[in-house]
Amino acid sequence: MTSQRKCPECNEEIRGRADKRFCSDYCRNVANNKLNRDSNALMRNINNRLRKNWRILSELNPKDKTKTTRNKLLANGFDFTLFTSIYTTKKGTVYYFVYDQGYLPMDDDSYLIVKRET
Repeated sequence: MTSQRKCPECNEEIRGRADKRFCSDYCRNVANNKLNRDSNALMRNINNRLRKNWRILSELNPKDKTKTTRNKLLANGFDFTLFTSIYTTKKGTVYYFVYDQGYLPMDDDSYLIVKRET
């Protein structure tokens, strides 16, 4: 006697291959979307702000390296509190990165924007 397998999403009987987990593509997609969505508003908001920071740096740095001012970054809505990594050179220079776009605070309230090679 074989036991009937049930779809974890809709509880319908699963027909077909022995390793099939869902009854249909629809149920599989619904379950995966539930699993992969940002689980709360905090994560979603931080990810959106990081993307905005990255877009600002990318637009101001169309090539591999450029210089800009703090006021220009702030005018575009840049948030200096959010970045994805910090890179410190052997000389002690600290670069802040938002994914592959980085910035280096300079002495005269300007910033050097660089792109990390991937």
